[in-house]
Amino acid sequence: MSRPSDRWVSIALSVLLHGALLAALVYGWMLFRRPPRPAPTLAIEARVVDARAVRGEPTPQPPPPATAPQSEPPPGAIGPPQPTPEELAQREQQREQAEQAAAQRAAEEKAAQEKAAKEKAAKEAAERQAQERTQRLAEAEEKSEAEADLKRSLAAEQADAARSGPALANWEAMIAAKITRAWLRPPTARPGIECMLYVTQVPGGEVTQVRVGECNGDPAVRQSIEAAVYRASPLPPPPDPALFDRNLKIDFKPD
Repeated sequence: MSRPSDRWVSIALSVLLHGALLAALVYGWMLFRRPPRPAPTLAIEARVVDARAVRGEPTPQPPPPATAPQSEPPPGAIGPPQPTPEELAQREQQREQAEQAAAQRAAEEKAAQEKAAKEKAAKEAAERQAQERTQRLAEAEEKSEAEADLKRSLAAEQADAARSGPALANWEAMIAAKITRAWLRPPTARPGIECMLYVTQVPGGEVTQVRVGECNGDPAVRQSIEAAVYRASPLPPPPDPALFDRNLKIDFKPD
C-alpha cells in the first residue's frame, strides 16, 4: 500500500524531468539560430620576388596593355555648333570695323609724326636764322666799333697834328694876350713876371677853374693873375674846332 507522500514525490520528479527537457530544447534551438563565428586567421605580410632578380638576371618588362583603337565620333556629335549666317555676317562686320580702326590709327600716327617732323624742322630753321642774325649783328657792331675807333684815331691824329702846329701856338697866344689885358698889375709886381696857369673851360670859352702853378711873383701877384683869368672869360675860341681843349696850360709872361 502506497503512502500519499510517495505520490507527491513522483509528481515532483516528473515536473523536474519535463522542465529539464524543455530547457534543453530551448538551448538547442538558440544555438541553431546563432550565426557561426568566423575562424580566426593570422595576418602575414609578404612580397613576391622573382628568382631571376635574386640571381641578378634582368627581369623582362611586362608588355604594355593593348589599347583599343578610338573610333572617330560622327560629324556633329562633338564640338561647338556651326555659326548661323547672321553670326557670320556680324563677325565679318566686326572684322571690317577693326581693320578700319587700325587703318585710322595708323593714319593718325603718320600724320602726327609728319607734324612733329615739320615742327622740328621749323624750329631748327628759326634757331639757325636767329643765330645768323645774331652773328650778323655782332659783325656789324664790330665793324661799326672798328670804324668808330678809326675815326677817333684819325681825329686824335688830326688834333695832335694841329696842336703841334702853329695854330695851337697862335690860339694860346691869343688867350694869354686877353688875360694880360685883363690883368691889374699890383704895386709889388716886379719886371720879368712869369707864371704857369692851369685853366679849365667849357665849350664856348667860359672859365670854370683857375690854378696858378710855378710863379716868381708874390701872393698878391698870383691872386691878381687868377682874377685876371676870370675877367678874361669867355676865352677866345680856337681857329680850328679840333684844337679845343677843356684843360689849358698857359705860360703867362706879361712883360
